[in-house]
Amino acid sequence: MNRQLIKSLFCIVSLCTIISCTPSHPISGTHQIDQKPNVLFIAIDDMNDWVGFLDGHPQAITPHMDQLAKRGINFTNAHCVAPACGPSRSALLFGVPPHQSGLYPFYNQMNMEPAVLNTYVSIPQLFKESGYATYGSGKIHHGREWSYIKDNGKREWTENNELALQALPDLIYDYDAGFGKGRKMAFCPTTSPKGHHPDYNTAEYGVDVLERNHDQPFFLALGFVKPHLPFVCPQDYFDLYPDPITPPQIKADDLEDCPWPARSNAKLSDDFKFRQDDKWQKVHRAYLACNSWTDANIGLVIDALDNSAYKDNTIIVLWSDHGYHQGEKRSFRKFSLWEESTKVPFIIIDPRHKYQGHCQEAVSLLDIYPTLTEMTGLTKPSYVVGESLVPWLKNPSLQKTTPALITWGRGNHSIRTRQWRYNHYFDNSEELYNHSTDPHEWYNLATQPEYQNIKTDLAQWLPTSEAPLVIQGKALHNVVDKDKPDLLPAKQRFEEMNKKLKPALIRED
Repeated sequence: MNRQLIKSLFCIVSLCTIISCTPSHPISGTHQIDQKPNVLFIAIDDMNDWVGFLDGHPQAITPHMDQLAKRGINFTNAHCVAPACGPSRSALLFGVPPHQSGLYPFYNQMNMEPAVLNTYVSIPQLFKESGYATYGSGKIHHGREWSYIKDNGKREWTENNELALQALPDLIYDYDAGFGKGRKMAFCPTTSPKGHHPDYNTAEYGVDVLERNHDQPFFLALGFVKPHLPFVCPQDYFDLYPDPITPPQIKADDLEDCPWPARSNAKLSDDFKFRQDDKWQKVHRAYLACNSWTDANIGLVIDALDNSAYKDNTIIVLWSDHGYHQGEKRSFRKFSLWEESTKVPFIIIDPRHKYQGHCQEAVSLLDIYPTLTEMTGLTKPSYVVGESLVPWLKNPSLQKTTPALITWGRGNHSIRTRQWRYNHYFDNSEELYNHSTDPHEWYNLATQPEYQNIKTDLAQWLPTSEAPLVIQGKALHNVVDKDKPDLLPAKQRFEEMNKKLKPALIRED
């Protein structure tokens, strides 16, 4: 079955599902045209560029998001603020990067000093305090603490769907279908009905909100968890991807010219595990299936919006919190300063102005906060960092002089421009990649004398000062950095895995 036929069948199946969930005529709204614009804020967990509108994988089937990308501005060179859920979402939602907040790793926000988080006003909180009705469902912040438990969610939400999501039964799938202990490392279909899936319920909640009459502008935030591990979703979406799955292009000795702090980020044990009996095929298929599942759920919401009175007055912002390695750099998951881990889907649609096109300039998810406040006429907090992207909505070809800054641990930073990536680590080791000639980041140019001026130019964008690590409430801190600088365990693991892995990580002398 060819890819185009599969896409056509997928669209038909999705359309049938959508028709059963949406009204046959637009629902009336109350004075929506005269009000401030509404905002539909779509957050996705762990989605890399394996989507149609970014051409990250030739078999990716994501028709609903592909259509969204055509309706607005598709930022094809967008990057997270940090390549991990917690610090990425904190930076985006509070509008402040880790090197200024000190929020470098993961946190249990309920265990943090209130004074730390009370310093900031999150995006949904700002909209609520500015007269918007705010609705939330699914993963917005990392963890439920700040979104739904703290103050019963009243700080940010007029209404939220968390109790309904928590009441759902556990999904049913074959725990032994994975390659590790427990539920998380599974890569298989579920046998649960769609109604038991949290992401489907988040989509249904969004449909419900959009079918209501609203007498004030609304901010609707929907957080989709897939394709986060475990890679499980309904069977229909696995059926979209018959074997074989095209693997990503991988250079076996890609880590040979990388410094030790960079090597320490590679999840070599996963690569070793998945190379046994060609398990990567199963992992890749499950990841693509989960991307299509999320796409279908987003399609439900967009169809409801298009059948409502709010279609022409609702800004749509779609983003993923970071990318995801699928074997590149001999790694799996995120947690690195390389392209696969930092590049994200990012789309903005403003139907009031019909902005359309794609922007190849490097942008940061940190830019969402100032962009939304400018688009809606709200006043952003004085501390908010980032650059409004409104000029690039008006003219996607406009040259951008400020790069995207990505941070993973104190002292580890990446500078990404349209052409270059420059990584500078806590021990002053470096990487430099020229995306014009090396889109896979296979050849580190940092030690070559002819590129010293390039490095100097890019290094001026590195932070000149760094906030100390916030200690209280700290949870997972899984990076070697200024606060955990011991590289010896990483070197030992690397040497051990180099003996096991075939092909080897580095060439033998």
